[in-house]
Amino acid sequence: MEGLIGLLVLAILAVPVLLVVALVSVSGLKRRVADLEAEVAQLHRRATAPPGQAPAAPASGDWMQRSAPPPESPPAAQAQQPAPAVVMPAPAVADAPASPPAAPAITARPLEATAASPSPGHARPSRAVPPAPARPDFVTVSIRAVKRWFSVGNVPVKIGMLVLLAGVAALLKYAADQGWMVMPPEFKLAAVAAAALGALVFAWRKRESNRAFALSLQGGAIGVLLLVVFAAFKGFGLLPAGAAFALSVILVAGAGALAVLQDARALAVFALLAGFLAPIWLSTGGGNHVALFSYYAIVNAAIVGIAWYRAWRVLNLLGFAFTFGIGTVWGVLDYAPHKYASTQPFLLLFFLFYLAIPLLFARRRPPGRRDLIDGCLLFGAPLVAFSLQAGLMAGRPMALAFCALGVGALYMALAWWLRQRRGFDLLLQAYAMLAVGFATLAVPLALSAQATASVFALEGAALAWLGLRQQRRLPQFAGAGLQLAAAAAFAIARANGVDAGTMVFNGNFMSALLIALAGFASARAYRQAGHDTPALAYYGWGLAWWLLNGIHEIDAWLLHRSVPDALLAFVALTGWLAAEVHRRRPAGALAVTALAALVAAAPLALWQSATHAQPFAGHGLWAWLAFALLGVRSLLCLRDSGHRAAAAAQFAWWLVWALAASLLLDWLGGRTAGLADGWRQALVVMPWLALATAALYRWRWLSMPLGERFDGWRERLLAVVFAVLGLWWVAALFRVGGAAPLPWVPLLNPLELAQLAALVLALRWQLGDARRPQPALGILFALLGFAWLTALVLRAVHHWGDAPWSDALLSTSLAQTSLTVAWSVLGMLGWVAGSKRGQRTLWLAGAALMGVVLVKLVVVDRQHLGNLLGIGSFIAYGLLCTVVGYFAPAPPRRAGDEGMEVSA
Repeated sequence: MEGLIGLLVLAILAVPVLLVVALVSVSGLKRRVADLEAEVAQLHRRATAPPGQAPAAPASGDWMQRSAPPPESPPAAQAQQPAPAVVMPAPAVADAPASPPAAPAITARPLEATAASPSPGHARPSRAVPPAPARPDFVTVSIRAVKRWFSVGNVPVKIGMLVLLAGVAALLKYAADQGWMVMPPEFKLAAVAAAALGALVFAWRKRESNRAFALSLQGGAIGVLLLVVFAAFKGFGLLPAGAAFALSVILVAGAGALAVLQDARALAVFALLAGFLAPIWLSTGGGNHVALFSYYAIVNAAIVGIAWYRAWRVLNLLGFAFTFGIGTVWGVLDYAPHKYASTQPFLLLFFLFYLAIPLLFARRRPPGRRDLIDGCLLFGAPLVAFSLQAGLMAGRPMALAFCALGVGALYMALAWWLRQRRGFDLLLQAYAMLAVGFATLAVPLALSAQATASVFALEGAALAWLGLRQQRRLPQFAGAGLQLAAAAAFAIARANGVDAGTMVFNGNFMSALLIALAGFASARAYRQAGHDTPALAYYGWGLAWWLLNGIHEIDAWLLHRSVPDALLAFVALTGWLAAEVHRRRPAGALAVTALAALVAAAPLALWQSATHAQPFAGHGLWAWLAFALLGVRSLLCLRDSGHRAAAAAQFAWWLVWALAASLLLDWLGGRTAGLADGWRQALVVMPWLALATAALYRWRWLSMPLGERFDGWRERLLAVVFAVLGLWWVAALFRVGGAAPLPWVPLLNPLELAQLAALVLALRWQLGDARRPQPALGILFALLGFAWLTALVLRAVHHWGDAPWSDALLSTSLAQTSLTVAWSVLGMLGWVAGSKRGQRTLWLAGAALMGVVLVKLVVVDRQHLGNLLGIGSFIAYGLLCTVVGYFAPAPPRRAGDEGMEVSA
């Protein structure tokens, strides 16, 4: 309440001053207006005077006109041109008629006589004098005076004195204590809802004249109304659950209707998201899945209805993802066998919905483009729905087999139906493929399978090779099918059997290895035949089996703490083998595999640190030694092949080692040496600072072994390194930065020195060969320096003022006063330096910072006017503004300002 008292005193002191200034300005303006009116009248008389006659002017005495020809003029010229008149002051006469030309020597006559005897034929019509401009009213003059007071003169001193008066008033009212008035939440919510409804109505009226603005405003207004409902239900308990849900449904339905009426896809997406999320954020924890799925059935029916009129694919995909995604999460967390009867109808209904949507999507396409089908829903809906069906029918394989047969029959019927319609050939083929697939799936579900994976895999590779030699597609498809059957048989065998033997030398490992080798052999055969796409698919198949087999073997036979170390060595081995094969038989997939092996070391290093504190503990040292040797060999192989992935691999190589070194130094600084947080943060970032320094000043060290081929990646490496440094730098702003066992000293502590080094290196990188930064870059680094200085001040408050390093630190008077003083000093320095150096931008930056401090005083520091520290911040700011007003009262002139003033 002390802040309110201070603001009240400030207003009371400011109003009389402003009124006096306004009255003085009004009186001055009145005099200036009177002078201007007189000047305008005199100029008008001069403009309306007759030719050859001087305009009349008021004076004391007679009006006389004396004229004489110039002595050197010839007589003829003297007779033709009038003599110049000498005008003496006389009373003004309006619209006097002009007199005819006289002889060269004319005796001066009073102007009244000339006006009394006008010559016929030379009389001029009288001209109406334009009315004087209207004087501004008192309010306008007052506003101009107030604006002039705040923009002309020594503004810093004016503002500083007002703030200083507020601080003194708060000091006098130090012991005041009063309560706050709180508005009831019902009024707040009602006001927000009324404003949102008004915005919605306004947006509806502007839907044709400004469509983009209207649609955005409609979405925002409906979103605000949904938030009001949510706040009334969850935050304040003003609405029951049923009413809140009903209002949400109405709002969502209204948003969907607006979307369809206006053909607004973005608004429809917003309505859909809100519709799916409404039962989640309004949930009371009752767990009524029938109500939830009934509501989702209504939403999906609306999606089907929209699909009848609009071919909005994104809407269909979102509905599919939310429906089956939330259904899957519910099934994993809450499904039980006794809920089968109440769950199965909804799964069937959702499947039918998304079975119909691809048909509607194809129907909405133009006749010549109906082959563009929605493949995600076409294949995703049956696969996801059948997977969920398998979960519902767990332990009932025969029933699931009949279910697969039924789905296959359904798709076969759809394919038969589409045969009679033109333009749906691709959709017909897709339905036929799904029918065959589900019919085939029913066989292993109904019958038992034996572990013949190895034979199937080898036979499949042989058939693929034979089909390529004979250029026949059927053996190739049969070979692919046999390899897939081998995988299925292996999975069944592993589920029913137990690993026997020792690590690597056991039946399961050898069977999976044969499946992988069969995939690699098929990939090689297809690549030699020039079919790159099937070759890539077979290579991915074989690589997946190779990796999964190795990972399973390591996990099954080794201790948990040794798993990440063994995986690092296995990944290095995989990358080296791929690089060696790539050197002899170049292939892009092999080069990418070697690259991925180097990249995979980064998450494995994090796993090692989580398992045994740092990457090199336990067997990690040997794993990293193997990674170093095999990694260097992989880089050499990639260099010899000349593939473009070589540079990316070396790029990842340096980043991985920087990460591993950071994890090691973090462990050394924290758990071994027992250093404080500031030392640990500095040690963590030290490898990245070293990498940035080497990239800036010793690039040749980092370019090996690729050499000049890696030069094009220098900027990319610097960008990533400085991105990491930037993230660390921002995170370090919120760290306490202790320097134990040394005392904490501002700036001279490890954390702030590391931050300063990162800023200097980043500035060096951005400057390049330039001597001065660009204005935008200068502003960015000025803001970063300001944030760094602010963090330094807060750490000083913590370490020297015994304030806790938490969110409560900013609520202390000492922290707020320290920030006010520090920012004010910084703004004062910018203000004065800009004025003395003639740098207007620097002066304006200092002025802007002082303005920010002024806003902070009014918004934040006024809450601390009840203690001496808060009052001190007001007084300090006022004194600093007064000092600025003495040294730098006005901004430095621009280059053309002085010339403009002179010309004016």
